Parts: sequence; C-alpha cells; structure tokens
Amino acid sequence: MKNNATLFNRLFDEYQNLNPSVKKIHQLFNSNNETIVNDHIAFRTFNYSHVNVNVLAKPFLERGYKEKGNYRFEQKKLTAKHFEMENNSSAPKIFISQLMIEELSDKTKELLDTHIKEPNISIPTSDDLLFAGNIWGTPSYSVYQELLKESEYAAWLYVFGYRANHFTVLINKLKHIQSLEELNSFIEENGYQLNSSGGKIKGTPDQFLEQSSTLADIVEMKFKEGSYKVPACYYEFARRYPLPSGELFGGFIAKSADKIFESTNYRK
Repeated sequence: MKNNATLFNRLFDEYQNLNPSVKKIHQLFNSNNETIVNDHIAFRTFNYSHVNVNVLAKPFLERGYKEKGNYRFEQKKLTAKHFEMENNSSAPKIFISQLMIEELSDKTKELLDTHIKEPNISIPTSDDLLFAGNIWGTPSYSVYQELLKESEYAAWLYVFGYRANHFTVLINKLKHIQSLEELNSFIEENGYQLNSSGGKIKGTPDQFLEQSSTLADIVEMKFKEGSYKVPACYYEFARRYPLPSGELFGGFIAKSADKIFESTNYRK
C-alpha cells in the first residue's frame, strides 16, 4: 500500500508555503507546547468527468480509504463526499467537494467550459493531480471577476486549481485548549481573523461537531492582466463529540460546512 505520511506531508508543505498564517499559527501552537493532530483535509474540484470527486478520491482509495458520507449544498451548487481510513481512526479524514456545472447559468458554464474543460489540457494522474494547482494556465483576472458574480467557489478553483484547500486542527487532541471558544480567543488574540459567517462557531454539541476557521490568507497571484491579491486557503478547527455509543462522531454537518466554505469569500 502506498505511503500515507509522504503524501500528507507534501500536501501540508505546499499548503503552508502558500499561506503564511498557517506557519505562524503552527508556531503559536508549538510555543504553547501543543501537539497538532489533523482532523481532515479538504479539496475542491469541478464535476467534469475527468476531474470529478471520484477522480480526486482515487489516491486515497488506493491507500485504504473508504467512502463514508455524501453531502449536498443547494445554494452553492455543490456536492461532496468524505472518506475515512478503515481500521485507523487517527488518519485524517478526506473531504472532497465538487461544483455542479450543469446547475450554473449559461454564461458561467460557457466560461468554465472554455477555460477549464479545454480538450488540450493534460490531466495529471493519481497522486500528481492533488498537487497540480492550476492546470489550465495563467488565469485571467477578468474571468475571475466574472466567475465571482455567481460562484466564489468556481472563481477560487479557477485561480488555485488542485491543492489542499484547508487542513483542520482537532481540538480533542490539544493538551491546554479544551474548547473551541478558548481556541478562537487564542487565535484572535494573536491577530488572526475568524470566519464569522453563520457565527464564529458552526455546529453544536448536540450535532456532535463544532467547527470554526480563519479567513483565508490574502496572497498575490499572477494573472494575465498583472498581479492581484486574492483570498487563498484557510485553517480550520474542529471539536468532535461522542455519540451515544461512545464513539466520536466522524461525519460532517452540511449546514456548518456550507458556512466554512465562505472562509475564502472575496474581500478587499
């Protein structure tokens, strides 16, 4: 079976290299003598058959992951699946969402078909697709702005392509921070903004999952028209609660995840 640690380490290295706040938040945890355990890694894609959720899931399925949950986000026109490693509860979960192209306006579909679905684009295979970034070339800022009008998700993916969208600190494994409220205060006191869409904490103990996240780093990206600053990736924090069986809840809450997506919303 393929090596999981090598894949996850590479994903995290590229993720933190793009997003300066991730390295700094890690340093904060280290200075607080905390051990960071990753709850899940998230990816975004389009539901084109050559790059859909099942294609992105292949490297994880080859490593022993199994599909465990399906989700629907009507307003954002997304579906998603999550995967878990069988017989290894400590392995990070994998959450892969996809934009349902056929549900978009004709104008947005045409833009995506023109710039994303071009038949001359070479699609990396298996593991390499997870690190491929923007496989359709230097993006156009005008196209990015047009996509933003209907789907922030489409606009983000058009610029950043295939990479880890976020990693997630599992609060249950921290030694000195016991609650999400305490964690959020720790993050904000050190100068980082949280995603407040739907409240800073999404979910409740009664739903067996609470989540929060930083706002995405603003990074400078190269476009055909020049360099512009746009939101990149973010860091998520999750606390899971035990089910009546005593086992920690392992799934996701669609209503909460819907608001977590907004961590990358465009802002000046």
